[in-house]
Amino acid sequence: QVQLVESGGGLVQAEGSLRLSCAASGGTFSRYVMGWFRQAPGKEREFVAAISRGGDRTDYADAVKGRFTISRDNAKNTVYLQMNSLKPEDTAVYYCAAKSYIFFGGSYFRTEDRYDDWGQGTQVTVSS
Repeated sequence: QVQLVESGGGLVQAEGSLRLSCAASGGTFSRYVMGWFRQAPGKEREFVAAISRGGDRTDYADAVKGRFTISRDNAKNTVYLQMNSLKPEDTAVYYCAAKSYIFFGGSYFRTEDRYDDWGQGTQVTVSS
């Protein structure tokens, strides 16, 4: 089990940028596939991005492809989500999630049930 703490959320104007961080502790970070999800008010939680254990493979939701970038630093036990060209519809609570797993491919990690550990979330609000 790994503990996850997100940070970096806040209020930003449309077309602005934010970088979210998720710090992990209590586990061997390099063994975990990491994902970002978000939940807007009144909506279900949805997949945003995922990254393989070594950081060489990524997957993105269509809604954020080309605007968001997921990355990780295994030496710092941290995964990042760089968000550019933000839109009001990106407003949500953003969660990071972890799964100790070797496999990474296709859309396998787009489902929240694949993940074992979750952070508490960080609020991102984009004003128009």
